[in-house]
Amino acid sequence: MAWLICKDASIPLTEEQLEKILKRYDKNGDGKLSKQELKFAFKEMGLRFCGWKASRAFHHADINGDGYINKEEMTELVKYASKWGIRTY
Repeated sequence: MAWLICKDASIPLTEEQLEKILKRYDKNGDGKLSKQELKFAFKEMGLRFCGWKASRAFHHADINGDGYINKEEMTELVKYASKWGIRTY
């Protein structure tokens, strides 16, 4: 039996994988993501409309309204962003 393998096949990231990737974009090491850092992360992940998506994600996940996604808010960010079906290639 022969298997067909598609080079363009991809699988969705798990929430754990997505969180790990997003944490890498904390460029200044303060333990929080700024909207700019998140926008850059989304852009590098290949998401379209990354600025708009970063704004929406912040609106949803920045519970204390300080303009950053902290460690406690990261779970909400990941849950929200994982609905977009971010995939590995």
